[in-house]
Amino acid sequence: MSDGFAHTRTLAELRAEDDGVFGGKSASLGELIAGGVPVPPGFALATSAFTACIEAAGLREHVDAALASVDPDDVDAAQATARELTAAVSGAHVPDEVRDEIARRYADLAAATGLDEPPVAVRSSALGEDSADAAFAGQQETYLWVRGADGIADAVRDCWASLYSAPALTYRARLGDAARDPAMGVTVQLMVDAEVSGVAFTCNPVSGDPSMIAINASWGLGLGVVGGDVTPDEYLVSKVTKEVVRRTIAPKTIEYRPAPGGTGTEVADVEPERADAPALDDERLRHLAGVARGIERSAGCQQDIEWAIARTGGFPDNLYVLQARPVTATGKGARPEGPKGVSAMSLIMSTFGADAGQKR
Repeated sequence: MSDGFAHTRTLAELRAEDDGVFGGKSASLGELIAGGVPVPPGFALATSAFTACIEAAGLREHVDAALASVDPDDVDAAQATARELTAAVSGAHVPDEVRDEIARRYADLAAATGLDEPPVAVRSSALGEDSADAAFAGQQETYLWVRGADGIADAVRDCWASLYSAPALTYRARLGDAARDPAMGVTVQLMVDAEVSGVAFTCNPVSGDPSMIAINASWGLGLGVVGGDVTPDEYLVSKVTKEVVRRTIAPKTIEYRPAPGGTGTEVADVEPERADAPALDDERLRHLAGVARGIERSAGCQQDIEWAIARTGGFPDNLYVLQARPVTATGKGARPEGPKGVSAMSLIMSTFGADAGQKR
């Protein structure tokens, strides 16, 4: 890396081939930016930052020994190992060289926004995540509405610690990969204060019909949809005629939004008249479907896309893509293997009547 940065790059500098150093999420966002897709700006930490932290804290031998002992069929022991490793990494000091790079990258973001401490999302970007074989994706953490360089450094460290969650340990153990110490990149992006957010699939996730784009949408930040706390609206848009061929409007009674102090998030009730109103009109649906179609064409395969529409700015300039990754399973021929859990993929699949069998 260059310009005095050993562990970080801007997202705009990344391409698909950087997956092995920065993780799938960051590399995918770099490709989207290069393709002209509206993505919130930010920067990425390489796996070298994670390795530097483990080495500086003197945790290498301890981690290696603990990982080698994991038995996927011994749940209690795996949970104890997970607690031990998570606590060890969470208590580690982020090396000063890494903190310095985070501070300089964050200062660039602040200068671009004109804010002293702009809010950012800190998201895991594990190796292999967001790839076509990404059954491992989504087993790590995301932290929203984080402010300040120190806050980001702490959230980055917590993302690293989530590599050693019990589900992640047992999953890797079942793959026969438990003894190999995993590595993780981290994505840091400016937050979008979302009026509406959701997920779009460039196929029908139930039938696998490639002529349809399936869109889920709900009020506020995407946590409600991803976490399964709210039943979102469901829409199907024809790629051929661009017509909205099906819409199911759900009572969206809660939404996630920034906490009053400007750091973190809170859950709030949605007033009844807005709860029952469609989250997207036809103009927004058709434009969003067009953006999703463009991403699919550029990637060369069906895509699973997170998106958000900001509260401020005029449409479509306030539409942002937060993540895109290949669709790895549909209701038709879904893979039977892999860990299961709450995810945007599993949620949208379940609301359409199918189980994705993957995590985000």
